[in-house]
Amino acid sequence: MPGKPRIVVAKPGLDGHDRGAKVVARALRDAGFEVIYTGLHQTPEQIVETAIQEDADAVGLSCHSGAHMTLFPKVVALLRERDAGDVLVFGGGIIPAADVPRLAEAGVEKVFTPGASTREIIAWLDDRLSHERAS
Repeated sequence: MPGKPRIVVAKPGLDGHDRGAKVVARALRDAGFEVIYTGLHQTPEQIVETAIQEDADAVGLSCHSGAHMTLFPKVVALLRERDAGDVLVFGGGIIPAADVPRLAEAGVEKVFTPGASTREIIAWLDDRLSHERAS
């Protein structure tokens, strides 16, 4: 992964609350990541297509609508189907603690809930992507 890590930040489904995603996208950009923000109302298929076309290292999903248990695993599954299972998937939003282990089982590597700082997200991505580069 030469150069800046490329992160797709996406809002799957009909959720119209994108302030958090925009804050994270800007913080990642300011930290030296190359960020592609997809905008609102993206389907899992559109997100995966963007990730593949942009040669993304990771996809960050944001959901406040309660559809995370359907949408996040669908993105992971589609990435795997498209031979892009090496793309890291992480998420955030209003996600109950009880859902976090189930999302992890589905392949979502990390979930940041309300109160997580952008520093925490950046540190996790730096660490996780540096491990990928070392592999």
